[in-house]
Amino acid sequence: MMNCGLVTENNYPVPLKSISVEVRVQDHVSTVSSTLLYVNEEERPLEALFVFPLPADAAVCHFSAKIGEQEIVAEVQNRETARDRYDDAVSSGRQAFLLEESAESPDVFRMSVGCLSPGQNAAVTIIYVTELVVQADHSLRFCLPAVLNPRYTPAGSGAGIVSEISSVCGAVPYTLTLSVHVSSPKPISKLESNCTLDPLVFLHSDHTQATVNLSPGHMFDKDVELFLYYQDPHQPSAIVEAGVATAPSGSLMRDPVVMISLYPEFPEEVMSSLATQGEFIFLMDRSGSMGEVMHHGKGAQMRIESAKDTLLLLLKSLPMGCYFNIYGFGSHFESFFPESVVYNQDTMDKALKRVKEMRADLGGTEILQPLKHIYSQPCKPDHPRQLFIFTDGEVRNTKEVLDLVKHHVHSHRCFSFGIGEGASTALITGMAREGSGHAQFITGTDRMQPKVMQSLRFALQPPVFNISVDWTLPDGVTVDTLSQPINVLFQGQRALIYAQLKGESSGGFEGKVTVKYRLKDKPVTNQLHFCLKPTGETGLSVHRLAARTRIRSLEQEERSCGADVESIRSKIVELSVQAGVSSVHTAFIAINKDSRQTVKGPLLQRRVPTHGRRMLGQCLPLASAWQAPIIFSSVLNGQQPAQSLNFERRATKSKSLLGRLFQAPFKKHAVEAYSHQIQQQRMGFCYSTLSMERRKPQPIGNCRDSRESHQAKSLGEQRDPLLQLVSLQKASGCWDLDVTLADAFGKTEDELTNQKPAQVEGSVWATLLALIWLYGCKIDQRVEWQFVAMKAASWIRSQKVGDLSECVCVGNVLHGCQVTKDTLGI
Repeated sequence: MMNCGLVTENNYPVPLKSISVEVRVQDHVSTVSSTLLYVNEEERPLEALFVFPLPADAAVCHFSAKIGEQEIVAEVQNRETARDRYDDAVSSGRQAFLLEESAESPDVFRMSVGCLSPGQNAAVTIIYVTELVVQADHSLRFCLPAVLNPRYTPAGSGAGIVSEISSVCGAVPYTLTLSVHVSSPKPISKLESNCTLDPLVFLHSDHTQATVNLSPGHMFDKDVELFLYYQDPHQPSAIVEAGVATAPSGSLMRDPVVMISLYPEFPEEVMSSLATQGEFIFLMDRSGSMGEVMHHGKGAQMRIESAKDTLLLLLKSLPMGCYFNIYGFGSHFESFFPESVVYNQDTMDKALKRVKEMRADLGGTEILQPLKHIYSQPCKPDHPRQLFIFTDGEVRNTKEVLDLVKHHVHSHRCFSFGIGEGASTALITGMAREGSGHAQFITGTDRMQPKVMQSLRFALQPPVFNISVDWTLPDGVTVDTLSQPINVLFQGQRALIYAQLKGESSGGFEGKVTVKYRLKDKPVTNQLHFCLKPTGETGLSVHRLAARTRIRSLEQEERSCGADVESIRSKIVELSVQAGVSSVHTAFIAINKDSRQTVKGPLLQRRVPTHGRRMLGQCLPLASAWQAPIIFSSVLNGQQPAQSLNFERRATKSKSLLGRLFQAPFKKHAVEAYSHQIQQQRMGFCYSTLSMERRKPQPIGNCRDSRESHQAKSLGEQRDPLLQLVSLQKASGCWDLDVTLADAFGKTEDELTNQKPAQVEGSVWATLLALIWLYGCKIDQRVEWQFVAMKAASWIRSQKVGDLSECVCVGNVLHGCQVTKDTLGI
């Protein structure tokens, strides 16, 4: 089955007309039902191919198609069997539907809608369940992926579903409607979104149920994000879900399943002092895509410029005496230092100089090699390694990357950041999960700095050791834990445990789960009592999430196992089929056995485009930017599938640029030009358009027409007063009393020096003024400068200058603030 997707919306109608999504949120679990309407407006039967994103941790549990009044419900089968049945059905003229997960990345799916008759409609429904991720501000994040960017493919990789990703520059030719219903045992405080919503409607006076709709006109230019805020979100909870009586005895679907949500609370005396040691490694994406803007609103920075500002804050926030290094990666990687160095004034200055020079000029997105290099470096004794990874998350070998991170989980913690729309949730959340860290997504108008500093606070929390989970259950009941062992606990972050309950109670109906661990050599115990009786109407969402969790564990075990691969694969297929949940070795297949039509010649194939970023600068006339690489790569590799040849014949009749490319004598030159362009891209250059004349290559970071207006100032010329002030802080935490500091405050140097109390040394006065300004003028950005202020306060205390009450009063007058001495922590 050829999947070349060589069709433009200008030449042929796109068969997908609309997507309708219904979301039902129950506490922190969401069930998402998406209905996609296909219409064949052509004169011949066709096959529609659609590669699209889903959340990385989604458990796809239903796939069906409705043609007229007839509904066909798909079943889960072995992947190869399902593919063979689909091909047989389509080739014999029957309608068939196939849904399969990418083997390279679990957040990418392909749907094939086969043998649609001329004029025929088909409404295809996909249902999945997923957990909502807890954010640093305690909200729950739901994301409906609408943007699917092309995944970078390392050299030598084979073909797969992710290689078929197609994206367009403008609006996609289908519409989206979205409705959300929220119910929770806790009152709903508010609901926010990065998209325009209709007003939130509460269904009950206690605010435990509400509905909201996406306002019409969504352009598919960004993922749809919803942020739910509950009252008292950190209460631990347990949901017990009854099994299916008709399922095989002893199976996961037959027995009850419990989902435990824990929110560990660490003792205050432990949390009051953050770690002062560690090895901090920052791995920054410098591929060409980092030259894109963060968003398309007013004043948007380029991603690489926002990343540079973030590195400034991170470097200023590190504790004295720790170790650090910074890596940049693209098609190759480079590091600031041969190995991690001690953090002091000299090394910080050298690093900041390199940060100023950073550009999005390293080509593709090869993240695997720099990770291997970092892990090959010996860890520093008594300095736990903390790895911060920044990327727009578009790699193809996702599972290989995750396996590598997991293999080294005992030597580090990994904090990952997905930058921009369409970042791979599988990669970003997976690296944090396998690396016992925390994941953040920076989308829309989000600022990168506060989210990164929130993760730095997690990294500076003392590590948790010897985590154990114990169950206390009535006689006759045993437990089989389905989740992987808990490797990490952070203050206020949720930990989920899925377990299968076996047997029948001979007495009580209360269970207890106890989590024990050591924190800074102190034993800590958290307990949760729960009722074994099933909880209300939950459908089978808990069972499916539990099955998904177990399947993911088995898939990873299969990749790391040498001998028993077939046995593990058999377990995956068996559990996937029993639970009706997708896996890498199964697929959903639906065949309309009542349909049959005469098909002469191959079916027309129509690729449904998804919205994504432009790959080669500007759009091609009458052709999306994704098409030319597929066409030319087929020719360059000596492969000419039927779709390529058919498209070539049609293109030679076209007056478009793409048509002229295939007309002699231009064809050979076009192929040579494209080959040259690919080589230049790998070397860090790109072209503003694909044309017949070779243009002067430009650095990838400057490939936008509007680049002049978006290019931010270098770190030495920051206009943001906060970043300007932070850039002047010494590694020890103090500031110098000079004209640059006065300029950051909007004062003259004389104004600062003339007001200085006589008994106070200049650096102490300067540092005190900086603290007063931060607390008095930038309190709303405290999460960004909190560690800068902690270092400053600690430095002042180390100077032993006596009572500073008079200095604080004078500083308040100078800045027009009313900050107390106690607030400053001095």
